[in-house]
Amino acid sequence: MWHVWAVVVAGGSGRRFGAEKQFALLGDRPVVEWAVSACRPCASGVVLVVPPGTTAEVDYGADVVVEGGATRTASVRRGLSAVPDEADVILVHDAARPLAAPALFRSVIDAVISGGADGAIPALPVSDTIKVVDGTRTVTATLDRATLVAVQTPQAFGAALLRRAHAAGAEATDDAALVEALGATVRVVPGDPRNLKITTPADLGTAEHLLRG
Repeated sequence: MWHVWAVVVAGGSGRRFGAEKQFALLGDRPVVEWAVSACRPCASGVVLVVPPGTTAEVDYGADVVVEGGATRTASVRRGLSAVPDEADVILVHDAARPLAAPALFRSVIDAVISGGADGAIPALPVSDTIKVVDGTRTVTATLDRATLVAVQTPQAFGAALLRRAHAAGAEATDDAALVEALGATVRVVPGDPRNLKITTPADLGTAEHLLRG
């Protein structure tokens, strides 16, 4: 039997949102509680990472609550330290994505357990044209959007590999980048347009609309 644990990253300060968005109410529950609940059907246990200096008054349904670090990578690293050694697969999920569906979790887990991938990430095709600019805002290149995807969480990894990737001490905007740096195989599975990331108050309104729908 495979043991799957999840690390829900809720350690951000919410600068663009104007407050700690993970604790904002979505419907009748905080955003972070939706994210923890989303992990439950597929995970034996959930570690919740909260902002540094925060003492969580409630656990939001998590099995373990730990304080995060100064960066997202540091926060995930602290969450990993609370995951039991028996875990075979570790999910990393952003608390700012409260509407992730169970099918999305199953897809990334199956890609690792049954598909032989070292890691799996959900992603959507990029519809906009993407250009590279320099420090003067001058375009230096136009990328082929057919080769680009917009990445989401949850992301799934073999537990030992993810721990090794983090042990290297590098920083990255997602955990897949750390695993890729080891030369490991990261598979892309279809993402979900409803699995939006709450970054601004307008995003919270969109999530409310999707929730009602």
